[in-house]
Amino acid sequence: MSPLPELRYPSVPEMIARAQALAAREPGLCALRQVGASRAGRPLHLLSVGHSPRAVLVVAGAHANEPTGGSTLLVLAERVLSYRELRTGTSWHFLLCADPDGASLHVTPAPRSLLDYHLGFYRPTGAEQPEWSPSVLPPDRLPPETRTLTRVIDELRPYLQVTLHGTDLGGSWVQLTKDVPGLAEPFAKSAAELHIPVETGASDAAGWPASGPGVHVMPGPDSGVPYPSMPDDARHSTWYHAHRYGGLTAVVEVPMWASDLVDDPAPHPEPEAALRGLAARLLRDARQVERVLTEALPRLEGVDGPLLRAARWALELIPGLAEDWAHTSPAGTTMAYVGSVDAFGRRLPLRAAAMLLRVLREADDRAAPRLERLVAAWCDAFAQRFRARWVPLEHQVEHQSRTVLVAAQQARERVA
Repeated sequence: MSPLPELRYPSVPEMIARAQALAAREPGLCALRQVGASRAGRPLHLLSVGHSPRAVLVVAGAHANEPTGGSTLLVLAERVLSYRELRTGTSWHFLLCADPDGASLHVTPAPRSLLDYHLGFYRPTGAEQPEWSPSVLPPDRLPPETRTLTRVIDELRPYLQVTLHGTDLGGSWVQLTKDVPGLAEPFAKSAAELHIPVETGASDAAGWPASGPGVHVMPGPDSGVPYPSMPDDARHSTWYHAHRYGGLTAVVEVPMWASDLVDDPAPHPEPEAALRGLAARLLRDARQVERVLTEALPRLEGVDGPLLRAARWALELIPGLAEDWAHTSPAGTTMAYVGSVDAFGRRLPLRAAAMLLRVLREADDRAAPRLERLVAAWCDAFAQRFRARWVPLEHQVEHQSRTVLVAAQQARERVA
């Protein structure tokens, strides 16, 4: 893995401070207000620029382990303030962090390697993720972060919601709840200029129609899902809430480390056999983590919390996912798709191991050194297999920002 320049992702308090400075600098155009609170009582802030009823909502921090969105959101707010044409006939609204509790637990603001990133890793269970919780919980049990997000959508009625996501290692892609004609070409051009691969076969969008390389349109409510065992379904997420008002959602993904193995559109010679092999490896890796967990659990009596809960949740997903890969027809057959599934299969047990490691370290448990060696080995194998190269933070942010601005322009023309 190539050495990294100095980098740092802003914390939520830093984002709030910068948003306060923007609002103080341009009080006639800009306002910052608290729109809700997290389960732990942390404030949820919305920064608004402009006064038009035609709104764009940009959401950062929906996944605690995807930090680029916070940097992108601040850059976008500055650009909208600086360029009148961006806010002519459009108001912009920025939810600074949809999950501040999660952000407080993912403690790798300046990762120098995949190992650094995973040693401070946290990603909550699906029920605790603001955008995904409606797909796994009944309405009366939704967390306050989710209720705040949907309340903001109800208030703004945005013609476009953009949610800023990312991946640790791979390429860039976009997921749309409705097609946005004209987005694919500038998206691909931006990625090429910044040397970011386009993930043409993203496993997150397996089987979805594409309006261009890396630009995927979510399926309708009557279509099937590629991984039947997975409990979450994008069609029941908050991404579809904007449809009540004629709007749509774009999910813009960018990688921290890039791999050119995820943009190869060539047919894979044996996709079924490849996925069976990946399913078998996924189960083997999960069993290694489960053995450590089973051994340590008697010593962790009374220990509970989001890290342990999330580690166990990730492990619980694995048997069903392996079954999906091994015994259903592949949702994609390209080299890029198999590469994306390969990355997903490495990522899931690695994340479970990393979060369990944090629990064991906190408890000073004797199994921690053994698990740390496993996490280090998996991080190294992941980076080596995919020939990982760091994407400079300014390139991550620039590509994500460009994509948001083009999506806003093209979606506005669509609904005009």
